[in-house]
Amino acid sequence: MLSDRKVFVNGKFIAWDQACIHMMSHSFSRGAAIFEVLSVHDTEDTGPCVFRLDAHVQRLFCSAAALDMVPGLSSQAVAAGVCETARENGIRQGAVKILGYNPEIAFDILPSVNTLDIAVFAIDPARDLGRRRVPAADGATLCVSSWRKLDPGTVPVEAKAAANYLNGMLARQEAGKKGCDMAVMLDTQGFLAEGATESIFLVKDGRIMTPALGTVLDSITRNSVITLAKTLGIPVAEARLSPDLLDTAEEIFFTCTPMKMLPVKTCGQRTLSPVPGPVTRQLADLMADVTSGRNRRFADWLFPVS
Repeated sequence: MLSDRKVFVNGKFIAWDQACIHMMSHSFSRGAAIFEVLSVHDTEDTGPCVFRLDAHVQRLFCSAAALDMVPGLSSQAVAAGVCETARENGIRQGAVKILGYNPEIAFDILPSVNTLDIAVFAIDPARDLGRRRVPAADGATLCVSSWRKLDPGTVPVEAKAAANYLNGMLARQEAGKKGCDMAVMLDTQGFLAEGATESIFLVKDGRIMTPALGTVLDSITRNSVITLAKTLGIPVAEARLSPDLLDTAEEIFFTCTPMKMLPVKTCGQRTLSPVPGPVTRQLADLMADVTSGRNRRFADWLFPVS
């Protein structure tokens, strides 16, 4: 249970129920927090490992820089804290969340200091969260959201900032009202962007296509899938994609940290078959080999907890 978990806060462990800040803290009232979500995988030879820990920590510090924030721990201390937290909580397969936040009570839009406290949480979702609404194993249902992706001229969309995710929350809520699992947003120019918390990929004529960076998050799972596709000799195009491609793509799939790859079985009124398609299955199988430690070519993507 969550109440049994330990939380790493600024270099020390505290009880889960003690991980609190005041409701008038700047990060709570303004949404001015940054975060990373990482996955832990139980590998065959090395035991539990964190997937691409170095890339996640680097992106956390890039988010902080984009928002003129300063993490209160070094990158090395944050990385060590992730492994320590997973180990302290006995996580062999699960998730870790790093949270950078300002606990200062502030009525003004700017806090008096920009240094962030750092907290790290580690959980086993199956044990700690119980039943959750997740897409069916045979694929997700997809619709196009009426909400547009945040424009890079309004906020730094490359930052994993808490306030940015109100955008994705609205898109996912709308999808649920339409009876769908997932939503894809268009950018303000009308091109495909991304899901609520996922990157989107389309497959057509043996080629993978995904929206180019600039209006979407520089997702670590997205980058991983692109790298794996290239090792398999599958052409990858990063470009501004018309939503009309959803009507002709042979396969559609999402990528994200928790599920890694999620195939789409219906898009609007259209049914895709088979699901997963051959390209999606090939990539998903390779990703499973990497996260389990069976594929040694990408062993440097796995960071042992012990």
